[in-house]
Amino acid sequence: MRIALEAAQDAAARGETPVGAVVVDPATGEVVAVGANQPIGSHDPTAHAEIVAMRAAAEKLGNYRLTGLTLVVTLEPCAMCAGAISHARIGRVVFGAEDAKGGAVVHGPKFFTQPTCHWRPEVIGGVLAEESAELLRGFFRARRKPSTAAHPREGGDPS
Repeated sequence: MRIALEAAQDAAARGETPVGAVVVDPATGEVVAVGANQPIGSHDPTAHAEIVAMRAAAEKLGNYRLTGLTLVVTLEPCAMCAGAISHARIGRVVFGAEDAKGGAVVHGPKFFTQPTCHWRPEVIGGVLAEESAELLRGFFRARRKPSTAAHPREGGDPS
């Protein structure tokens, strides 16, 4: 989670929502790939940290299936990312802060509990949750302007 938090801080430094993700091989402890939010800079609405990390891992391993690997992410995955996690066959998801507004694992659609979900990873939430949440809160607090209502992806607080 510390590596994911570092990636989240890098995203914040680029003006992106501070979310970081790491794909790890639990058998060896190897960090296979690291990702950080980059939808603004890459002009790609799908460039969430989880997607970026899984794409890099799949490229590195030469396989779109990431069976048995662990995805560590600083924020509860959204529905898009949960779907990609399922399609990639990630074995375990470890996340930091819960996301009551946009999360889809323990909030919202609870994606992995749906009967249409064909692959369900083990899920562990709350790892370094307060540190992850504070990084997000601090980022949005610094960007907020009292006279302007912020767009959710550009300044709305997900926590």
